[in-house]
Formats: sequence, C-alpha cells, structure tokens
Amino acid sequence: MKTKNKTTYRFSFGPWNISEGGDPFGPDSRAIFPHDQKFGLYRKLGFEGMQFHDDDVVPGLDELKPAQMMRRCAMVKQRLADEGLTPEFVAPRLWFASQTIDGGYTANSAADRAYAWERTKKCIDIARAIKCKAIVLWLAREGSYIREAKDAKLAYDRLLEAINKMLAYDPKIEVWIEPKPNEPTDQAYVPTIGHALALSYASKDHKRVKGLIESAHAILAGLDPSDEMAFALAHGKLASVHLNDQNGLKFDEDKNFGAVNLRAAFNVVRVLEDNGFCTRGEFVGLDVKTMRTQKGCPVLEHLKNSRAFFLMLLAKVRSLDRKLVQQYRDARDYEALEAYTLRHLMGVK
Repeated sequence: MKTKNKTTYRFSFGPWNISEGGDPFGPDSRAIFPHDQKFGLYRKLGFEGMQFHDDDVVPGLDELKPAQMMRRCAMVKQRLADEGLTPEFVAPRLWFASQTIDGGYTANSAADRAYAWERTKKCIDIARAIKCKAIVLWLAREGSYIREAKDAKLAYDRLLEAINKMLAYDPKIEVWIEPKPNEPTDQAYVPTIGHALALSYASKDHKRVKGLIESAHAILAGLDPSDEMAFALAHGKLASVHLNDQNGLKFDEDKNFGAVNLRAAFNVVRVLEDNGFCTRGEFVGLDVKTMRTQKGCPVLEHLKNSRAFFLMLLAKVRSLDRKLVQQYRDARDYEALEAYTLRHLMGVK
C-alpha cells in the first residue's frame, strides 16, 4: 500500500527461520522453541505475513485422513486471525519424503511422481483452507547429480505438466516458482528467474504463474539479485522476494540481508521501491538463519536486524538525489555516479 506517495512495506518470514542451530555437520546447538508458539512472535517483531510449508500447517500430513487435516487447518486459520497475521504462501515440502529422493515431478519413477502430485493436491487444499492464495514451488530435488540420470527435455515437460495440473485443480490459486541453481541437487532444472518465467508463459494461465526471488539463490547462480528482480518486475511477475545475503558461491548461507554486500542490498531496495513493489499486496519476505553459535531460545536478532537493515536502506533510497543521478547518467559520468552512490551509503558529502 502507499501512504503519501510512499509505500508502506509489509514483512514476512517462515517458522523455519527460528531454528535450533543444527547443520549437516553437527547437532542442534539451541533448545527447541515450540512451533505453535512462533505465531505469537510475528507482530511483536514487526511482521504481518507468515510463510508456510504444508507440514508447518499440518504436521505429519501424510499420515492423516482428510478430515483430520482440515481440523488442523481450521485451528491454524483461527490462530492466524487471532494474531492478525496473513498466510503469504504454502509450499509443498517435496524433498524430505523417501518418495522424492530422485525428485518429485521429475522423478524417473511413476509411483514417486504420483506421490508428488497427491502431496501437491493436499498442499493446495491446505492453502485454500487457511485462505491463502499462493503455492510456492521450491523445486529442491527437481534436477540431477549427473546429466545422464534423467531425460532433461522430458523433465521440463513434466514440470510444465505439474504446473498446469495445479492451475486446473484450483482455478484461483497462484503458483510462485522459486528458482535455485543447485543444492541439494548438483544441477537444478529451473536455476534462474528466466527459466521460471519461461515455464510461466508456457503454462495454460500464465497470469497465475509468477516468481519468488531469493537473494542468495541469485548470487549462487552468479547473478545480481536486483537485476533478477527487475527482470521479473518488467514482466509483472515478481510475486514475492526472500531477502538475505550470501558470501560467494558456497552453500546457501541465508545471512542477514545486507551483511555481505551492502551496496547490492541497497540496489535491491532501490529496484523494489522504484517499481512499486508492495503496492499490490506483496510482502517483503525474509529467509535468514541466525549463526549456529548464537545463544538463546528463541533467537530473533537476525530477523529484527534484517528488517531494520531493509528500512535503513529504504531511507537511503528515498533520500537519493535523483536529479543528480540523472545528470550523471545523461553525461555518462559513471565514475561520478559511483562515487556519489558510495558517499551516500556512507553518509558523507
């Protein structure tokens, strides 16, 4: 929404961002903070939107009957209303089940592909039950470890088929594709927003197929997050963002927004602000993990800090001398433009 010609930004995060400090190389380093108590933290931290996986809403949903699943959804819907929260999206968690070791929609096994579709239908049912309009596809294992493992052309056909089935299953749901180039697979089939939007335009209702861009995922692809977001915005298809930071081409680090490259973070905020993001109901989503060494239960500083860094950078974007920037652009004096940008970020004349 806009107030006095300035966008009022709304923020979201997922319950997985309040973690126990575990990683692939060691046990948990903090006590568990109960999942159902996380709902009460959002508003206190300045967040209005809650991101979900399907089993964040309905734990153990594969073992439940439809009526049991719906009862849990009703409880979550009421809890969201009580806390004044909006469910931003629900994502099918298709990378933990034994049936998805080789992928879900692109698995070589027909039985495994059938499981992925049944799980996706449950996810859409859950989203509908809690009054959520969007399904996020993080295609975690839709790729390969070796090129010869799958027929890549057939895999893309199957991804498109899955998206079309989702659109047909619920005529109102939106599908937001969250691209990532690698991890946990070595090579993902939808590594960038360009790939995601190609699937969108090939679908049976491209207006309902959009993108969600995570900063770290763009960096892992060797791309600039602000450029990726601008590309999606140019197509009217940036449904949401996951802001964080990334120290090079490593594992997906989910560092605090702006913690590694403050100038790149500034440009992300500039692109979002200049192109009306959040004026159509979108959320600024965070996907940040605190350091394993941090003590406490729950640990919340990373969420507070990343939101605060966004707002500080927003102030820098809004105080930018746009006339001066345009003068430098017109003159092609990019040395002066760069110097002005850096001085502005550092708060010096």
